[in-house]
Amino acid sequence: MNYNFNQLLQLSSKKTRLIIGLMSGTSLDGLDIALCKFEGAGSDTKIEVIHFETIPFNHFFKKEVQSIFSKKMVDLEKVCLLNAWIGSEHAQMINDCLIKWSIKNENVDLIASHGQTIYHAPKHLHQLPEFGNATLQIGDGDHIAVKTGILTMSDFRQKHIAAGGEGAPLAVYGDYILFSKKNENRILLNIGGIANFTFLPGNLNANEMFSTDTGPGNTLMDAYVQQNFEGMSYDKEAVFAKQGNINKELLFELEQHEFFNAPLPKTTGPELFNIEYLNNALKRTNNVHLSNYDVMATLNKFTANTISTAIQKSMHTNNFVVYSSGGGMHNPLMMEHLQNDFPNIHFKTTEELNIHPDAKEAVLFAVLANEALCGGGTNFGKGIPNVSMGKISFPR
Repeated sequence: MNYNFNQLLQLSSKKTRLIIGLMSGTSLDGLDIALCKFEGAGSDTKIEVIHFETIPFNHFFKKEVQSIFSKKMVDLEKVCLLNAWIGSEHAQMINDCLIKWSIKNENVDLIASHGQTIYHAPKHLHQLPEFGNATLQIGDGDHIAVKTGILTMSDFRQKHIAAGGEGAPLAVYGDYILFSKKNENRILLNIGGIANFTFLPGNLNANEMFSTDTGPGNTLMDAYVQQNFEGMSYDKEAVFAKQGNINKELLFELEQHEFFNAPLPKTTGPELFNIEYLNNALKRTNNVHLSNYDVMATLNKFTANTISTAIQKSMHTNNFVVYSSGGGMHNPLMMEHLQNDFPNIHFKTTEELNIHPDAKEAVLFAVLANEALCGGGTNFGKGIPNVSMGKISFPR
């Protein structure tokens, strides 16, 4: 048998596996690296997060990615170059972490790499009748595998699209495996660049489970801060938003896009919710001279409103608990808005489920890789593609 396939066979039959999950989101803060110990698969999965770290991206890295990020017209040569370069950069970050953690590369069984999304194009957004849903993540898995010497899985979203999905959100798979609990209805709310949530029914009926994007998370606020507050990348502790007043006219206009009336589940991205989207709303409401603080206060409320509305539309009960993760959960004003919208609902974080909130997405991609390798028998319900995701890159 070929060495590589023999390695796969041996790995799938191991009692425990060390898997590194990687996540780099649309906010471009850095690379989340989670080293996880797995035992079992599917509903029998046991996981321990041994190490977690976020490696911040330097200015050059961010500038290069931003040059091709969420733009219809880009330099194709730059896309080609960055596909390999990002893979190599991520590999170096992994190697550095393993040295820091005193763990040898050969002791790690698998890397699960999300890659860097540069464009997300669901059909409802591009509206080209000849084409279906599409998405593109770069940061080639072969470069990660060769430069770390570790078997790598990557490009998870393509299988979801091939099976009829939109390529997002993928959190539903890991959420269901790790966080479902009998007799407690749970919402796993992730507020990254884009906000999304998974509903996990307490009766454990997979057919009642679903996951959806709700609209912007931090993407509009971050972009506005970077454009208008020199040296700042995001509104830490909502310090800017707290100094402003919500402009009701602007808020109403921001909420008028047809995306918000489309049926759930659905996906979106910064291809729609970007500075141009905000500027157009400011012009239509004659608010182009609105203070920066008032804009931030309004954007903060806009994100909270669209999350709350999506939850209200989809839930037929107030008997649920919300477990938050992602950068937005650190925004106290946004979380205050959400709590005010649901005064009788408990808002917790995934820390109470033994997963660090900032590590959750990286952990979930490690779960997808573990499922592709050792699982495949879990029923995720009628509305979710029941597929194994991830392309395999051998280190040799």
